[in-house]
Amino acid sequence: MTPDTKVRTCLWFQTGGLQAAEFYITLLEDSRIEQTMTLAQADEPIVVDLTLGGTPYQFLTAGDHHALSPAVSLSVLTDDQAETDRLWAALLDGGGSEMACGWLTDRFGVSWQIVPRRLMELQYHKDRAMAQRVHDAMTKMIKIDIAALEEAAATSRK
Repeated sequence: MTPDTKVRTCLWFQTGGLQAAEFYITLLEDSRIEQTMTLAQADEPIVVDLTLGGTPYQFLTAGDHHALSPAVSLSVLTDDQAETDRLWAALLDGGGSEMACGWLTDRFGVSWQIVPRRLMELQYHKDRAMAQRVHDAMTKMIKIDIAALEEAAATSRK
């Protein structure tokens, strides 16, 4: 961990932490690998300190003692449908799997939530009936569709 970061989320990878980090930094602005630590007997770094979208992380590649699970996910707020679609496709490429409500698991086993900012705006809106309609529409989605959310927001119940 770099000395300028007091708190950093650590994800435990069975294998491939460096490969995951190298891939993830290509997806989000303000992302970079800061440093790695490789032990003498290791073929790959055991620790990768990185920043994703301005947020510090540490990836530990330490074998099968623990496994990644959807209990911990990386949530990314997207600005529009194009960014949502781009990240969704990139993270699924190579063996990822879709879940529900904007969640997916990538080929490295990391769970992600790809969340358009517009979803958050609509769900936190002061019109609670409209927010409920948006929420109900979202729960039927796999990848979030902003146009469908807008349609749900505009539809009045009769």
